[in-house]
Amino acid sequence: MLETCALGLDTSNYTTSAALLQNGKMTSCGKLLPVKPGEIGLRQSDAVFHHTRQLPQVMAELGGAVRHARAIGVSNRPRDAEDSYMPCFLVGIGAAEMLGQTLGVPVHRFSHQQGHIAAALYSAERLDYLERPFLAFHLSGGTTEAVLVAPDHTGRVFTTQLAARSLDLKAGQVIDRVGVLLGLPFPAGRHLDPLACACDEKIRARASMKGANCSLSGVENKCRALVESGAPKETVAATCMAYVIAAIDAMCTALREQYGALPVLFSGGVSSNSMLRAQMTEKYGAVFAEPRFSADNAAGPAVLAALREEGFGCAS
Repeated sequence: MLETCALGLDTSNYTTSAALLQNGKMTSCGKLLPVKPGEIGLRQSDAVFHHTRQLPQVMAELGGAVRHARAIGVSNRPRDAEDSYMPCFLVGIGAAEMLGQTLGVPVHRFSHQQGHIAAALYSAERLDYLERPFLAFHLSGGTTEAVLVAPDHTGRVFTTQLAARSLDLKAGQVIDRVGVLLGLPFPAGRHLDPLACACDEKIRARASMKGANCSLSGVENKCRALVESGAPKETVAATCMAYVIAAIDAMCTALREQYGALPVLFSGGVSSNSMLRAQMTEKYGAVFAEPRFSADNAAGPAVLAALREEGFGCAS
């Protein structure tokens, strides 16, 4: 059990979130950024504005227990790469640094992707994965990537190496765009899922691949054509998910052929999809987080901050 009381903050493109890990238990709070009906995203300037307004509200839900934090973890960029940057994370960074100075505790910065991986492992009670290499999928509106995760012995907890990705649209983008076509609220994933499950047709989907990388732009076009032809919403939703899952399946198969039968973890909001979870668990024995820890959340940075403070991965 993690013993360090740690606060996590994450101000991603669509969710303001805070979490407190205390006595081995996680309290997590979050609030989606407002997106107008019919739209499929926000400008970064608008995201920063909404995070600035919402973060104090989200923090208030954690209450006075925040003062017991002995470390703070915060998401500072989308991925663990030098050129990875997004202005919305500046809101969380600024708040973390101010809180760190006020409480007199260290602030540890991690990528949003690292947070997703850590949250999924924590939720699935598989933090032991961090002791050996494994394959992690990060599926969201901004990212469709598979990374090789390995222990890090310099105190960073773990490292990631890009192994495969989508060459155009991301899985979450496709799902959101198709959802908006169907008149569903944004983000559309949790609304599209039950529609797809209600379809009684057998959808035959084929992945568009280049090596282990996938292409998803054709999925939106196919679904748009179905909508224009008057196909039932359930059929359109099921078609969307069938093609997305076929692509993820093909990526996973190619990577395991290349790197061996590594354990597989799924993180990110798209990983909440029930059809994806069922198929990948059955075929690969894949590990998934609870849906609330699959979507954007601050639990991952809190877990990583606690691990850093407890010296996980440091060379003896």
